[in-house]
Amino acid sequence: MKKIPTLFRRDPEDRKRLLRDVHPDCEWVLAGEGVPTRKYDGTCVLLDEDGSWWARREVRPGRQRPPGYRPVMTDEATGKTVGWEPIGQSAYARYLAEALASSAVGAPGTYELVGPKVNGNPEGTDGHVLVAHADAERLDAPRDFDGLRAWLLAHPAYEGIVWHHPDGRRAKLKHRDVA
Repeated sequence: MKKIPTLFRRDPEDRKRLLRDVHPDCEWVLAGEGVPTRKYDGTCVLLDEDGSWWARREVRPGRQRPPGYRPVMTDEATGKTVGWEPIGQSAYARYLAEALASSAVGAPGTYELVGPKVNGNPEGTDGHVLVAHADAERLDAPRDFDGLRAWLLAHPAYEGIVWHHPDGRRAKLKHRDVA
């Protein structure tokens, strides 16, 4: 799991504001490559090849990493390290257990855990469920700044869009980035 770059560059003076310039690592999206999918608003969990569950965890610079933490990458801009912690020590462990009781889980991979106790339940689910990132809803979205802004504003229930390139690269654009 690597941090997914935002499709458009951020204003260095105000990191909450996007510029119209495409992030250099994401030019493939505007070239028409990749598949756009819905970005769900929950928390990311991983089912590894051994059948163990992990929770996504960001650790700020200078903070202690939790026991068993598996770092994946450090963001150069923020200094935060993104990685995985064993689900058993995560605050989301009991919600994952609820989701597993009601969700069909397939192959190892990443899932979005959504529900009443996750991020205020913006997805509006009645219970905790898992959405496989590999099975995320495919979208018919434009690929230019103005078109994407209008599309996201017209779809306020979506956290955003994630584009998936066949070679594994990804790019994202969140609703809050254009609102």
